[in-house]
Amino acid sequence: MTKITTINLENAYSYQEYIKLATNLFEQNKTTSDDPHYNEAWVLELTKLNFQRIHRLEKTTIINPELIEKLKNLKESQYWVILVESWCGDVAQNLPVLEKMAELSEGKVEIKLLVRDKNPEIMNMYLTNGGKSIPKLISVNTHSLEEIFTWGPRPAPVQELMLENKKQNLNFEKGHEIIHGWYAKDKTQTLQKEIFDLIR
Repeated sequence: MTKITTINLENAYSYQEYIKLATNLFEQNKTTSDDPHYNEAWVLELTKLNFQRIHRLEKTTIINPELIEKLKNLKESQYWVILVESWCGDVAQNLPVLEKMAELSEGKVEIKLLVRDKNPEIMNMYLTNGGKSIPKLISVNTHSLEEIFTWGPRPAPVQELMLENKKQNLNFEKGHEIIHGWYAKDKTQTLQKEIFDLIR
């Protein structure tokens, strides 16, 4: 059954539109969420860090040539519908890389971004262990909107680290340091491999 509709796609943002939206809101001391919890001072500090991560990844990410070839040779064009929020560190670490893949696909992939808390009906269909973890990527055929694959909310080793951090009851700061330390060492390679294995 198709879960993504044409209405969802019409209401989605391009990558550039989303960055502009997130930046404008941040300048008003807001994130993309209306939930007061996600607009507290400490969350805004994390959001500021996320912009730095995004800008760094936009400049430094190199997509593996084999993945570029596979993207360019997709038999069917795809929308990558991704649930996002500006406060989310995993979104900041993965979204610029996915956007770069789409840019290099020669029109085979187009990114469509939905803000998580403004699209609960979609988010609730793509929960991770019952939680609204993001980013969540849903790939659909651009013509039929048939679902091709899903990915997310983060590379598998990071998901394992998150579960381990919870098991050990680590505080947020320590868990945050471990997760983003992993991303820094991995340099987007695991995400690239996981997408390579998923696309057909």
